[in-house]
Amino acid sequence: MELMVKKEISEILTMLQDNGHTVQIGKILAPAVINILWELTSGSRISREDPRLNQLLEFLNIRSKAFDMSGGTLTQYPWLRFIAPEKTGYSLIKKLNSNLKNLLLETITEHYETWAEGKNDDFIYSFITEMKKSNGNKTTFTEDQLIMVCLDIFIAGSQTTSNTLDFAFLMMILYPDIQNKVQACLDQAFSQTQEINYTDRLRVPYVEAVLMEVERYCHVTPICGPRRVLQDTSLEGYYIPKDTTILISLYSVHNDKNYWADPGKRRCLGEILARNCIFLFFTEVIRKYEIAVLPGTKKPTGKPLPGISLSPEDYRAQFTPRVVS
Repeated sequence: MELMVKKEISEILTMLQDNGHTVQIGKILAPAVINILWELTSGSRISREDPRLNQLLEFLNIRSKAFDMSGGTLTQYPWLRFIAPEKTGYSLIKKLNSNLKNLLLETITEHYETWAEGKNDDFIYSFITEMKKSNGNKTTFTEDQLIMVCLDIFIAGSQTTSNTLDFAFLMMILYPDIQNKVQACLDQAFSQTQEINYTDRLRVPYVEAVLMEVERYCHVTPICGPRRVLQDTSLEGYYIPKDTTILISLYSVHNDKNYWADPGKRRCLGEILARNCIFLFFTEVIRKYEIAVLPGTKKPTGKPLPGISLSPEDYRAQFTPRVVS
């Protein structure tokens, strides 16, 4: 996994070097994160020139902005899809899901054709192996389930990671004193030619703290859920019947001055991959470049753009190679 991450980092550093150091960093981060997920899932990466990559990015971007964080009107009144499929976004989500499914089916079909006993090089091959073990018996390892899990991987894993990284670089622009401290910490721990691994994060606790603060302050997922209430419950004077679907406000948890020290526990299935990506991408770029607002452009506000997940505003930054004595 770490090798896949480093392969994408190498390409990003080359792009920063070739593009005159003036880029929209978010635009080059998103394809890199997608490629890591694609390689884990299908065993190969997609060239940035491949139209499938742009298709996938476009579908995921439109999907993330199709509704607000609570799912919009469609989630609150699902029966409206029969009356106003276009206005509620039902037709849009059906179309996007269909396009994503067709894109994944191309790769799944190729895997069926090249599958062989013991060939578990990637997630799709491994899943097909489990499907074949059923020998016609009832199983949860079905083609529909394979497609849905692949969709979960890309929908849940791509923009959350790339947007967090985008926010991290934006915060370095808005808080240059923090950027200087991060760079000093990295310079003290590593030489410019030394390779950084994920395990090295323990050597730079300040950098780890900055990234955790970015995740708290620039919460990409402001609402967590849905969850189901297991029994009739009274909470803060409100009665919540059993089997009620609830959403949890992570924004409130992350910004509550009284309880922030103990925000509650949750674990994400993709946590290790996401932390690996965020730490390595961030440290490799920030130790090689000074990042600042592009001269002649308006300073970003730092306010997130709304959607199912939050994303930074569009901004261009100047990346100046650092000279470390």
